Amino acid sequence: MDWFDQLALFIISLLANLFSAFSGGGAGLIQLPALIFLGLPFVVALATHKVASVALGIGATVRHLREGGLEKNLALFILATGLPGVVLGANLIIDIPGRVAEMALGVLTAGLGLYSWLNPGLGQKNTIRHRDFGGFLTGGLGLFGIGVLNGSLTSGTGLFVTMWLVRWFGLDYRRAVAFTLILVGVFWNGTGAVTLGLLADIRWDWIPVLLAGSLLGGYFGAHLAIKKGNRWIKRAFEVITLVIGLKLVIG
Repeated sequence: MDWFDQLALFIISLLANLFSAFSGGGAGLIQLPALIFLGLPFVVALATHKVASVALGIGATVRHLREGGLEKNLALFILATGLPGVVLGANLIIDIPGRVAEMALGVLTAGLGLYSWLNPGLGQKNTIRHRDFGGFLTGGLGLFGIGVLNGSLTSGTGLFVTMWLVRWFGLDYRRAVAFTLILVGVFWNGTGAVTLGLLADIRWDWIPVLLAGSLLGGYFGAHLAIKKGNRWIKRAFEVITLVIGLKLVIG
């Protein structure tokens, strides 16, 4: 890559991760297609994107941890139920054609945005919900399924985690986004990156510029989310999910 391509990739990465950190997911909508457009095969682009997206989580973590408010037990539960799904999904994507799955994922993603838009009060207040055995069992199965999607089709799956935490466990959008960016961004994506790295190549010479864009975008996107609050995050979530859904369906 020449300096112009690197600058363009940095700007794309910065904007993609800024919007992702603000709305709770979706960086892959812009960053992954950009890597493919620049010549990487899908699996190589996915593995390279996974490595870079860990920096998004780190940047957001630095900002969100200054605010506090994360529940330790819920955080460990999200890791324990989601990570096995990530490993499974990363192994499945090597052998499964992705187009039909992308279209189905697009419909589901757009549905998240419509559901949020049709429920004005959703995610505006933090409540305690489904914290009994049955609630955690269902919640864990949901997170495992999202983990499979995260490991295989990266675009927008962080948004699924954000919505699941809001709808099932009763978190407000700001707390849900913090959980998503820290746990999915760092640990889920890190696990996916390691798994895919063992199964496919990673373009390490592209990583530095992607890391810089992801780290800065993650930090400043998290800063905007904290300052703007639940109402603005909800609107951003709805716009991003609808755009991602349409993009995945259209191709």
